[in-house]
Amino acid sequence: MKAFYPESELILNKDGSVYHLSLRPQDIADIILTVGDPTRVHKVSQYFDDITFEMNKREFITHTGTYKGKKITVMSTGMGTDNVEILMTELDALANINLKKRENKSRKKSLKIIRIGTSGALQEDIPVDSLLASQFAIGLDTLMYFYPLKRTEAEANVEAALQLEAELPFRPYCVEGSSRLLKHFSEDMIVGNTVTCPGFYGPQGRQLRTPIKYPDLGHKLSVFHYGDLWLTNFEMETSGYYALGRMMGHEVLSCNAIIANRITNKFSKNPDKVIDKLIKTVLEKVLTLE
Repeated sequence: MKAFYPESELILNKDGSVYHLSLRPQDIADIILTVGDPTRVHKVSQYFDDITFEMNKREFITHTGTYKGKKITVMSTGMGTDNVEILMTELDALANINLKKRENKSRKKSLKIIRIGTSGALQEDIPVDSLLASQFAIGLDTLMYFYPLKRTEAEANVEAALQLEAELPFRPYCVEGSSRLLKHFSEDMIVGNTVTCPGFYGPQGRQLRTPIKYPDLGHKLSVFHYGDLWLTNFEMETSGYYALGRMMGHEVLSCNAIIANRITNKFSKNPDKVIDKLIKTVLEKVLTLE
């Protein structure tokens, strides 16, 4: 039986678009590039042949167009897995729910979603201005406490070991991204495992005037490993993408411009340059993506 979604659960705008994104199914491509910073949308779409659709709604800015003939959508999300949850849920609704009938489509579509983001390295030998593709994401946020995410035995073992060794008061979640997208995009990138934090300052071990409870968390993350799995970098979105992508059946990959190294305390002299390099690298890889 097909599920029926009432107005209070699947909220639509007057034009039939989904509530937060203000998009309709025809407004997006099957390949979607996402960025956190709304100003970065133009930094991607400036390379498009043309832009056929634009939408600005809250922090969610959308440009759909073509790059060397390939139809692509680029969208901004803002920061954090709470925003990623809204983005992924409404994108999935556009792809897999008949919005007029408010019921699931009979044929399921899998989107390809590639995050283009910035990140800080957790290992001394990962240089500033390098590019990194995430194999696994480890979530220190609470999003998956509200969803029944299925993990492999190996993922569950990583979670338990990290909670114990980092002395965390909660269990993190570990989830692998799309192995197919990783293979396709990672040729010129470091392959790593990304920690997703629920904040930029205290949760990532930064302390200004406010005291923090885990000032040595960064060190504990940098020395932790489970077999050959080491934690390489951290940011604020990847775990939400990977977990919801798995649950919804979409292929997701997080690509990171390393603009800081938290072990050596170095920061990029020209972060815009490395971000632009990542954008161009991803766009070229998209051309041969099937």
